[in-house]
Amino acid sequence: MSGSTPFKMRLVHLDLKGAPPKVSYLSEIFPLFHDLGANGLLIEYEDMFPYEGHLQLLRAKHAYSPSEVKEILHLARLSELEVIPLVQTFGHMEFVLKHAAFAHLREVALFPNTLNPHEAESLALVGAMIDQVLGLHGGSSWLHIGCDEVYHLGEGAASRRWLEQEQHSKAQLCLSHVRAVASHVLARHPGTTPLLWDDMLRDIPKDQLAVSGVPQLVELVLWDYRADLDIHDKVLLMEKYRECGFLRLWAASAFKGATGASQALPPIEHHLRNHAQWLQVAGSGPADTLQGIVLTGWQRYVTGWFSPYHRRRNLIHPVMVQHIQPEALSLLARWSSLVQELEAALQLVFYPDAVEEWLEENVLPSMQRLQGLLQDLSQAAAPQPPSTGPTPDTG
Repeated sequence: MSGSTPFKMRLVHLDLKGAPPKVSYLSEIFPLFHDLGANGLLIEYEDMFPYEGHLQLLRAKHAYSPSEVKEILHLARLSELEVIPLVQTFGHMEFVLKHAAFAHLREVALFPNTLNPHEAESLALVGAMIDQVLGLHGGSSWLHIGCDEVYHLGEGAASRRWLEQEQHSKAQLCLSHVRAVASHVLARHPGTTPLLWDDMLRDIPKDQLAVSGVPQLVELVLWDYRADLDIHDKVLLMEKYRECGFLRLWAASAFKGATGASQALPPIEHHLRNHAQWLQVAGSGPADTLQGIVLTGWQRYVTGWFSPYHRRRNLIHPVMVQHIQPEALSLLARWSSLVQELEAALQLVFYPDAVEEWLEENVLPSMQRLQGLLQDLSQAAAPQPPSTGPTPDTG
């Protein structure tokens, strides 16, 4: 791979927020990554990092110990893989904001995915996380600060008040937080350059991006996991970012995940086409525009976020409730109406005992499943204290 690719850096993404592997397994696959042409790792620790002090409650039950993190770094060096840690600092903050101690820092009280960018404590929180992670990754050339899919941005009470003042915009709100986080990284860790997912910046006008100061602070990672991505459109987007002042850009494809909420096996053809199209993008733009590529591998793509396991343990993400509950209620209403019509039609032909038997065998099981689903949704939607259990992932 390394002999035929335009990408100087070729990173394999390890998503540890779902079914993280043991260190002994990593010792087996790191040499394989190297043999296949990779020269780096993007490690998204989430709750597998051994946070300490007031952040210790973020640790998962089987979080890596400091010595295990050091062993991972040692194993990476043996396979000539440069390690870049990823710390979410804006969106995808469920593993932090689900805890009672930090729930007050949510942008919207019901949803633990987005950080409130107006609170000084929010920046202090992500700053402490960054400092602890980089403390165990001394000399890291890059730190990925996430900031993708910042859902519900601008919907909190503080944000709504801010947006009403002086014609502020959600774009300004996003750029302000990114600038603050990146500035913290550069001030406290001057040898480390922040990386940033690009999706929240794609639609921001060029002039606004250019004057924000963000292009001088971060390197953007353009992600697109589709098998039919628009190569010309991607080249134009790269040109836009360059004109705004982003001098170094990265790409991100996917080798698994990102194709739906229920995948038992990766659709290999889809991912191969995605990789091939990113190679075309790299060959279509100015030489050396793309610093490297991240081959992402997203976890928790088997049965999605509403599996029987999650339902039994009431580990249902509020976002899923918001998506599913209205449809389920509508379906139950249609079913109930249809059953009444069906029962009336059957009674014209059969005696009551035959009608009861047919409905109980052919209709009742489906109705009970739907009613059980709605019961679980109602329980998940009820106000509850912030969780301290496993985080249901949103991918």
